[in-house]
Amino acid sequence: MAGQFEATVDIDRPIEEVFAFLADGRNDPRFSPRVLEIARVTDGPTAVGTVYRSKVKDAGMTTAREFRISAFEPPRMMRWNETSKNLVTATEGGYDLEPLPDGGTRVRIFNVLEGHGFGRLLVGLALMAARKDADAFGRRIKAAVEAS
Repeated sequence: MAGQFEATVDIDRPIEEVFAFLADGRNDPRFSPRVLEIARVTDGPTAVGTVYRSKVKDAGMTTAREFRISAFEPPRMMRWNETSKNLVTATEGGYDLEPLPDGGTRVRIFNVLEGHGFGRLLVGLALMAARKDADAFGRRIKAAVEAS
């Protein structure tokens, strides 16, 4: 079973600033408490092919994650795929940004979660938790971007 969660939030910053903040995956711990550490593995700024490695804590377990940027169209869209092998992975995720008339930015974030092996039994619980937290996750992104 695979499924998706998403959140949409309006941020009081111009689209270019919001995109730049979100495109640097090293900012993830500023809005995602599950991300314990993250590093960009490839050289240069984020682009298609950039790889990030992180350690995250979910349901009391710490796991290593690796994501590859699969689409990158500043300042409107970014996609990633998890390349690491874990019980539950984000097979696709991304940000969609659109400018608002007041100079702010609307951001939609989503992740498609898929279970592997025993993780097929866990993915439903992971999706429920992610969907329950989705609005709060959006608010944490908003707060982090606006504080930067």
